[in-house]
Amino acid sequence: MPINSGDTAWVLVSTAMVMLMTPGVGLFYGGLVRSKTVVSMIGLSFLAFALASIQWVLFGYSLSFGSDISGFIGGLDFLALSGVGLGEAPLASNIPHLIYVAFQLVFAAVTLAILTSAVAERVKLSSFIVLALLWTTLVYDPLAHWVWAGGWLAQMGALDFAGGTVVHISSGFSALAIALVIGKRMGYGSYVMEPHNIPMAMIGAGLLWFGWFGFNAGSALAANGLAASALLVTNTSAAAGALTWLAASWLKGKPSALGMVSGGIAGLVAITPAAGYVDVTGAIVIGAVAGVLCYMALLFRVGHGLDESCDAWAVHGMGGLWGAIATGIFATASVSSYTGLIYGNFNQFAVQIMAAGASVVYAFVMTLILAKIVDSVMGLRVTEEEEYVGLDIAQHGEKAYA
Repeated sequence: MPINSGDTAWVLVSTAMVMLMTPGVGLFYGGLVRSKTVVSMIGLSFLAFALASIQWVLFGYSLSFGSDISGFIGGLDFLALSGVGLGEAPLASNIPHLIYVAFQLVFAAVTLAILTSAVAERVKLSSFIVLALLWTTLVYDPLAHWVWAGGWLAQMGALDFAGGTVVHISSGFSALAIALVIGKRMGYGSYVMEPHNIPMAMIGAGLLWFGWFGFNAGSALAANGLAASALLVTNTSAAAGALTWLAASWLKGKPSALGMVSGGIAGLVAITPAAGYVDVTGAIVIGAVAGVLCYMALLFRVGHGLDESCDAWAVHGMGGLWGAIATGIFATASVSSYTGLIYGNFNQFAVQIMAAGASVVYAFVMTLILAKIVDSVMGLRVTEEEEYVGLDIAQHGEKAYA
């Protein structure tokens, strides 16, 4: 198939939209932390984008999308983008190879930004840089190859349209692992640590919702009916998630505006792996369940005293896990050539469970090992004095508010 200008234009726009999700994560997380660390929190997202950008063009893309090595990792065919040019992309012949690289780059970057949830208000910047580069190379890149570039999960028949396993399960369960290693913030559980700026968090969530249209509809890699379907089910699932989380929080007291946008993100997360395979009916169920499930996961985390500060595990990890499994339930032949459990295809359902489980185990265990290594060599945490003062001043010498 020759390069198509319309498809190329759509993927260019989608790439820019997904890029906006990274500062969206920063604003969302920045609003959730205390005012003394908001510069640090937003800065970590920008840092994640910069680190992932360099790592990706040097060797990350090659490890993810290079020639298959035993189903586990890509080769070094595209080291420093050697052999990547204006010609057709190997996995999408209708668009230039370079824009395919860029599109996949912004996915890697936002995944790393999501991971910063686990270290909010207490991480050493130098240690984060080392851990981020190790994690992107040894966790994200292999998972991307497994699912999207002919790795062993793809060979098994696993479906992940836009990143339920690669992006959300990986970042969510990796955040859980890092939180267990780095420990709680000083004073956590002894006094309330409320979000300092809920409107900022809601603006960040709005940017994420907008960018997600590029995330999911852009993953069609063409300006076609599949992209239109993916966009519509993405919005539908997000709306369902927002409403169910709002309702659940209302039952426990006041209807939370922050909970509503968190539910929207949960719905977006859950529909991500299924966006190219389900219709709007399936999307409503997927989003509605995600809103309740992720809210319950948040309550579980709080009840057990786990300081995974901005809930990457509860929203992205658990939402991605549900979405990966739900893909094997609701996939319909009216959208793609795949069907799920409700249409009699138990095999696809079983494959989705195995793929999701393998992704959870790999991401959690590998990240736990990497975090422990970095912590033992460099120390992940700032000093108690720096944490008390706040990372904005201690690490950056800057204040968010005069």
